[in-house]
Amino acid sequence: MVLNRRIPPKALISLVPMIDVMLILLVFFMVTSTYLNLDMIPALRPAEGAASPTATSDLRLMVRIQADGRPSLRGETLSPQDLDRVLAQALAKDPSAQLVILPSGSAPTQALISVMDQSATAGVQNMRVLRLEARQ
Repeated sequence: MVLNRRIPPKALISLVPMIDVMLILLVFFMVTSTYLNLDMIPALRPAEGAASPTATSDLRLMVRIQADGRPSLRGETLSPQDLDRVLAQALAKDPSAQLVILPSGSAPTQALISVMDQSATAGVQNMRVLRLEARQ
């Protein structure tokens, strides 16, 4: 007598545990993350920055962030100490001096944040970030 055993069915891979883990991770990251107000960094196009009704100061500094992340003013590369000195001199002349930051398209974002932090620490109240777009 020959007994034929039934072939056991293949084990199914259940996605339910993976979905549970993903939901737990989603809740964890939502609870532990901090949310930034994306409107706190005003990025203007050059046409919008030209007619700014809030700019009451005649003194404007235009700092360009180069591709390597270093700031420059009037074509001269500035060290962090030089930038502090320039900002302090401008604020001594006019406390409401406007700082316009022009980041290069290939400049790292951290360089922009560093210049903004350094400017805020120096006491700059009127700061703008202009994003230049390439011509098509």
